[in-house]
Amino acid sequence: MTMKFLGRNQLIDRLTAQLGSKEKAHDLLKKRGHMKEDRTLTPEGERRNRMTAEERAIDRASSASGRPKAHYVYDPRTNRATLKPGVK
Repeated sequence: MTMKFLGRNQLIDRLTAQLGSKEKAHDLLKKRGHMKEDRTLTPEGERRNRMTAEERAIDRASSASGRPKAHYVYDPRTNRATLKPGVK
């Protein structure tokens, strides 16, 4: 996992570093509905781009579980958000 591009407005750069190809990153963003065919970001893509890697990971975990975002902690080494210790 890459430790590069953890900040805001780095969605495409981070995904490119993770996938090894800007073309693959664009294709995945299009598939997710975050990028248009002309390679501009959709409103949802813009929203995700304004998030940090940490905020995106916590958002993914919270959305999948239905739990509040405050229940999660981010690990940049794995790019995953997990439940905070003591949260049941």
